[in-house]
Amino acid sequence: MTRLVLRADASGTIGAGHISRMVAYAERAVARGWEVVFSGQVDNAEWLAARFDELSVPVVPSASFEGFDAVIVDHYGLGELRESVNAAGALLVSIEDDVFGRRAADLVVDCGFAPALRPDDGSAELLRGVAYAPLREVVREAREKRRGREGAERPHVTVVLGGGTEWAGTVGGLLHALRDTELPFVADVLVRGEPVVPEALPGQEFRIAPPGPGLLDLLVETDVAVSAAGVTLLELCCLGVPTGVVRLVDNQVTGYRGALDLGLAAGLGSAEALDAGAVETLRTLLRDPVARQRFSETAASVVDGQGVDRVLDRLEAILAGD
Repeated sequence: MTRLVLRADASGTIGAGHISRMVAYAERAVARGWEVVFSGQVDNAEWLAARFDELSVPVVPSASFEGFDAVIVDHYGLGELRESVNAAGALLVSIEDDVFGRRAADLVVDCGFAPALRPDDGSAELLRGVAYAPLREVVREAREKRRGREGAERPHVTVVLGGGTEWAGTVGGLLHALRDTELPFVADVLVRGEPVVPEALPGQEFRIAPPGPGLLDLLVETDVAVSAAGVTLLELCCLGVPTGVVRLVDNQVTGYRGALDLGLAAGLGSAEALDAGAVETLRTLLRDPVARQRFSETAASVVDGQGVDRVLDRLEAILAGD
């Protein structure tokens, strides 16, 4: 039996995206009959980490790599690990987002929309591109539920920028941009903290709630999403939800540009510089069903939800000596 350690952290500052990706790996590894342990902190991502319990995957603050066959690390704050992991008798699989989380490994995975050239650091093998995006089972199930869905007369908008508390200010700016479209909508706004919510115009409605396990149910019924260019954008693409994407932090620059270049989402600009262009982009998404359909079909065709299995297939082959 293959034994696997998943290593990642979450917090109010880091957000929950790394945990989401590790849940996707845990689901598919357990389905293969592998023994899996998660090592790290899950603060601010408890609703995601609850899936580990359902899968009977132990969650421990730290774990020795001795006795394991492979270690998958998804972490920006950890340095080089290959030597210590290999010394323990395991292979290192490192998840990176362009330069963020980059380290030498036996297998490197970058599921960005358009990964840039990578310097040779001695890594044995690279798997690069959105074909390797890790999507949880609930995302793939929600993708099926959305098939054949017809849009609502008053567009349903979902605003979700991840689990971090520091994005409340940006959420407030996005809500003002939505209000300034002057078009009708009902918006579910998933945010921690207290964003400044503008007074809605006639036909508009804002509903504020913290992020939680009901996100995928909301997205099944969503006509337009507003999201950052991180893990959630990959999920939205897989579901085929037309999305206005904001560049939230530096590590999202490459993903943001790649998503726009591939025609997967509409660009709203950076979090620090939301302007009239963001308002006009949101206005187009709200009132133009043809534009929404175009984004939906393109995104769902590019992100198919099979990324984890592609990575684990390759890891399995390497462990078998192929």
